[in-house]
Amino acid sequence: MLKNLIVCCIFSISSLYTFAQVSVVSNPGQNTFHLNRSSILYDDNEPKLIKIAAQLLQQDIQSVTGNESTIYTEKNNSPLVIIGTTESKHIQLLLKNGKLTQQSLPAGWDGYSIQIVANPFPDVQQALVIIGFNKRGAAYGTLLLSELMGVSPWYWWADVPVKKQENIFVEVKDIFKDAPLVKYRGIFINDEAPALSNWSRQKFGGFNHLFYTKVFELILRNKGNFLWPAMWGSAFYDDDPKNQYVAEDWGIVIGTSHHEPLMRAHDEWRRYGKGAWNYQTNDSTLRTFWRSSLYRSKNEKIITLGMRGDGDEPMSNETATGLLERIVADQRKIIEEVSGQPAEKSPQVWALYKEVQDYYDKGMRVPDDVTLLICDDNWGNVRRLPKITDPARTGGYGMYYHFDYVGGPRNYKWLNTNPLPRVWEQMNLTWEHQVKELWVVNVGDIKPMELPISFFLHQAWNPTRISIDQVKDFTVQWATQQFGQQYGEEIAGLLAAYAKINGRRKPELLDHQTYSLTHYNEFGKVVHEYQQLAKKAEQLYAQLPEEYESSFFQLVLHPIIACANLNELYYQVALNHHYADKGDLRANIAAAKAKDLFTKDSLITVRYHTINNGKWNHMMSQTHIGYTIWQQPEKNIMPSVKVLQEGSFKNDTIATYQPVTENFNRAKNLYKEVEGVVSIDAAEYTAKKETQGFSWKVLPDLGRTADAITSFPATSAPAQLTKKSPYLEYEIHTTGKGQVSLTAYFSPTLNIYHAETGLRYAIQIDHETPQIVGINAEDHDTDIWEEWMRRNIIQKTTKHYIKKAGKHTIRYWLVDNGVVLQKLVLNMGGEKPSFLGPPSTRK
Repeated sequence: MLKNLIVCCIFSISSLYTFAQVSVVSNPGQNTFHLNRSSILYDDNEPKLIKIAAQLLQQDIQSVTGNESTIYTEKNNSPLVIIGTTESKHIQLLLKNGKLTQQSLPAGWDGYSIQIVANPFPDVQQALVIIGFNKRGAAYGTLLLSELMGVSPWYWWADVPVKKQENIFVEVKDIFKDAPLVKYRGIFINDEAPALSNWSRQKFGGFNHLFYTKVFELILRNKGNFLWPAMWGSAFYDDDPKNQYVAEDWGIVIGTSHHEPLMRAHDEWRRYGKGAWNYQTNDSTLRTFWRSSLYRSKNEKIITLGMRGDGDEPMSNETATGLLERIVADQRKIIEEVSGQPAEKSPQVWALYKEVQDYYDKGMRVPDDVTLLICDDNWGNVRRLPKITDPARTGGYGMYYHFDYVGGPRNYKWLNTNPLPRVWEQMNLTWEHQVKELWVVNVGDIKPMELPISFFLHQAWNPTRISIDQVKDFTVQWATQQFGQQYGEEIAGLLAAYAKINGRRKPELLDHQTYSLTHYNEFGKVVHEYQQLAKKAEQLYAQLPEEYESSFFQLVLHPIIACANLNELYYQVALNHHYADKGDLRANIAAAKAKDLFTKDSLITVRYHTINNGKWNHMMSQTHIGYTIWQQPEKNIMPSVKVLQEGSFKNDTIATYQPVTENFNRAKNLYKEVEGVVSIDAAEYTAKKETQGFSWKVLPDLGRTADAITSFPATSAPAQLTKKSPYLEYEIHTTGKGQVSLTAYFSPTLNIYHAETGLRYAIQIDHETPQIVGINAEDHDTDIWEEWMRRNIIQKTTKHYIKKAGKHTIRYWLVDNGVVLQKLVLNMGGEKPSFLGPPSTRK
């Protein structure tokens, strides 16, 4: 019975993406194939990835059942798993003999089909046929079976145990087909020192083909097909000539990052470049440098065009549009020269990264066949999107997104700070604007971004299959896949809560002044939240079977206890400063606790580095305490504390946070004034108005403290505000009157259409004229933008006048789509400074 439960729960994660036509069951049935009592057949004239897929399936069947399937290149008389593309001689024979029809064939790039065929060949009773549109499609179809039978894509990268089964029966109803909607889907290994670089050096000898073989398998098992390789002092093609051939074997398309043109790693200029990295003064040398790289790279690739300054800096202080247009034109001539065909035959991207976006905004264009790679702001907020009215491009659009970053206002490299609801919202916005040629995400060291990597690549496979309401389901099913149905929901709750708290403020930005010590019990509440998560995680760790300890520690326990410890460290430092300023000897107690917590941080890291016989040594060596500027310190630095030599124990007390059980009527949300403030969770509205073509959608768990709300669809044109416009209403009750301020808290969505006003909303209290307010027209101002990022929020304040105490209505109007509202705070004169704002006053 338990085995049946495990198989069902493993299937459930795939059902979000693959429907119910294919599954794995424990008992034979009408449409089943006995997988672990079969042989595997492929055509050895096919690309090597077909053989690799066959070997992976053989490995996975043995891991699950203990049975080793035999691999053949010519048919025999046992039940067969046949793996191939439409060019496979075995597939062609089945088509010729009428065992397969044209309907059996997959449709679309990287697509595949799976079906059971009776009597495919003489003396062969049954075959499970997996057909790929291309070599990757065949591999995806094969690895779907591995995932369904209980092999996690993270079995090696996170030591996830394989679920054991005595028998594996594949059930296929009719013909199952699937194909991705985003053409290229991948990751960027970046900011990889000191953690990944030192780990790979110890484990594999560096970023060589042994290392990349593991990376390529991970990408493929997560439905990806694209990689920007590690580039901090590394060079994919130059470090190990085998790298490109292994990439080709595994079907992974290689590119070079946004500032590395024509397949050259930037570090190669340091190694071999002559003269300045300056096209105005050294163009001939640079063309030779790029030309030789294209001759060298013989694998499937996407070529990056353009040029930034040396070291990924702006090329000049001015927008050098004319120069960059000449560079792109010359680069395309090189592509034509090397490939022997028109440039449009070679996939190319032009990354609109940082100041390059300015070039585009000021009119620079590239040929229509070049993919425009739009970028976020390095903090997970999309900078620009094509307007729905813009003409389609042959090369389409792509998106370069970030889970990790080195730069202002602060590096964030240590742990996952990317709540999945926000990732979904921004990438859904991207998808709805027809950005579907390439999605690539900066994942830093790969670990500890396991969950967001899986989510990003699965959303890229088919963005229409995951709605915002299914993000929680995805997390539950992902946790179930790693740890089993018994623990899936509880672990998912821990992962979501940890990312939500971390997403409020990057750990590298935390200090003793982040949260208020004295207002709203804010700092104490955050510490309590993390302590409760840590307690639950430790309890689960004690309950899990021994074989899950390593994976649970990596994926769940370590990030929670590490961040809980860090927040408590800064809390004790805050207490220390508070008491020391009052001459209170409790400062010394807090100082001692802070020092112990600082030491504990290093011990938590050591624990990570020693699990599984030291397999992951160095992987958590990223510094994260002691930042004073955007760049990381060389080592973690104990925060400054004050030790009193004399003083006394005072009577003043910092209130200890005590959880409060909410008691209110959800059917009638009423917000009352409390201590001069009315604080409203935006998703908990009293009433709403929708119109044809516009609706309001709650975004579960997207806010810093609660849910959020936005308008759908995200692509509708700006609305002219009229009495018939959609709105949300919030019923409030005040005890005061007079001049008040109303602050709206928004997710830090940027000015995606480059509109002069930015994205807008309108707001009113009672019957006053609505005020129309832009939220992000200032996103080009570095100081303003950095403050938005530090707080992970945009706040806009309007002035209003309340004539009398009592019942009132706040009306929030839709003007532009893409605006995500989290919170409203009406300050009647009592609001106190805090990071998260006053807690909800709903009664």
